[in-house]
Parts: sequence; C-alpha cells; structure tokens
Amino acid sequence: MRIAAGLIFAGAVSLCATGAAWSQATTGAKSAAVPQAAPAAAPAPAPAPASAKAACANPDALGVARVVEIDTTGGPGFGFEHFKQLDFLRDKEVVLTFDDGPWPVNTPSVLKALAQECTKAIFFPIGKHASYYPEILKQVATAGHTIGSHTWSHANLNNKKMTEAQAKEEVEKGFSAVKWALGAAPAPFFRFPALQHPPVMVTYLGERNIGIFSCDLDSFDFKARTAQTIIDSVMKKVDKLGKGIILMHDFQKHTAEALPELLRRLKAGGYKVVQMRAKAPVLTIAEFDESVIKDMKLPTVSNRPLNSVVQTVSE
Repeated sequence: MRIAAGLIFAGAVSLCATGAAWSQATTGAKSAAVPQAAPAAAPAPAPAPASAKAACANPDALGVARVVEIDTTGGPGFGFEHFKQLDFLRDKEVVLTFDDGPWPVNTPSVLKALAQECTKAIFFPIGKHASYYPEILKQVATAGHTIGSHTWSHANLNNKKMTEAQAKEEVEKGFSAVKWALGAAPAPFFRFPALQHPPVMVTYLGERNIGIFSCDLDSFDFKARTAQTIIDSVMKKVDKLGKGIILMHDFQKHTAEALPELLRRLKAGGYKVVQMRAKAPVLTIAEFDESVIKDMKLPTVSNRPLNSVVQTVSE
C-alpha cells in the first residue's frame, strides 16, 4: 500500500483551513476500486488550454515565470501547512489557487483579473458547482488554468459520522462531475475541504495517484469584509514567508474585487508565479461517472404542441 508523501497527523487544525459549511455526503455510498479509464457522456469538449507563453498585451504583467509538471504517482502532497518534503518553490515564487467555484460573476471576474496580468492558477471546483455551471468551468479551462477537484459537495471528510465509503464517493464524484462539466478529465489534483486530512483518505488518494494540495498561506478571504483586508493579509503573509502556495476562493465576491490590486502588489514586490500542471489527467471511475450523469437527468417533458396545451378562452 503506497501512502501519499508527507502523511500528516489526523484531524489537524490548519491555519489554512477554510470555514464555509457545506452539506454532508449522502448515506449508502459504494466503496470504489482503483479504476480503469472509462468514457462517460458529457458536454462538448472544452477548447484546448492557451499556452502560458502566449502573447501578452500588458507589457508590465505579472505573467508566469515557470511551469512545472507534476507526476502524481503515489499521491504527493504540496503545501507546508501539512507537507514538508516537496519544497520546489524558489524564493519569491508563488502558486495561486482558488477553491469552491465555479460561481457566476465571481469566477469570471477572477478569470478577467488573471488574464489582464497574463498569469495562471489552479482551480479546485466543487463537483456540484461544476454541474450547475459547466460553461463557467469551461472558461477556466479555455484560459489555460489547471483544474483539479474539491469534492462533490464540500463535505468535511474528517467527520466521524462519515463512513469511508461516503468519503470515497465525495472524492470520486467530485472528479467525475468536473470531468462531465469539462468534457475531459481534469488534473489529478485534490484539496480537502477545510484542509481536514483523514489518514485513511490520504492513503486512498495515494493509491489513486492523486496529488494532495494543502497551502503555505491562507487569504482567509471567506472571513474578509472588504477587498483591502484580503490584499493586506496576503501580502503580509507572503512577505513573511518569502514564497508559497496561496489559498483563495473564486466563490467569494471580495476575492474577485481584491485580485487585480493583489496581483499588481505581488508584481511590485518582486514575486513570480509558478503554474503547476499534471503529467497525466485523472482516471475517473465509471460508477461515479454514471452517477453524475444520472443526477443530471431531468423529468420527462411533454412534447405536446403549444395550441394543445394553451388556448385563449377569453380576451
């Protein structure tokens, strides 16, 4: 049994832990086996991601300093809040990450700010949100950003009332929903909700060859009442650490408002963005691909012609 690099302690209370409360996974979930690649019905494939080296209209843009490819065999962990082994960032390098999308208005605003600075990020969407707004998630892919997963419903997988089978369903259905929304499998990159890492699930992700993302610093944007609070908090922390994986949320309105100025501040401070990409996409499990598609089915709609349904009887 192969365990993810940098296995952390059970139930750790992380300084990077997010605080939004979300619904728990449904009961009666089935345990998942390591999958073979399985096709699933899905929307039309998203356009190919843009190159990080594409021409940039902003001559003073933050840009992307380098792109790194991640081999997720064995489930490596990233982010010093939980994982200490893979310190690949150089001084003044940052990785931008966004959780909880896609979401109307806020995610497109985040994408616009990133595009204006010609830079890239990793997005960890919630499966349900991906199923609600697949077109927004496709915009993320079209812009050339890396996309992973953040569970199906943002359930805390460290909840003692949750069975192992339910936790696995949260992981697998989340990836299947993102695959359905994009029309192609995302990166095998995963972030636990609230950064609660139950050891059994860390082991499972290692067996599934899925990389685990913690963070080096949290914006705590879900607590912020103003955009300026987010800017000041991130810059203070990154200046103290000198580099790091930054956790933000494209679900949050104030984050979208803060991002243009935050990116300018990072540029002015001499920081450079590193984009992380996966060596190969995740292999989803057919059972959960089918479960997501089943959830998308709508009740049968009558095909009767208008004049047989609605008739003017008085005017």
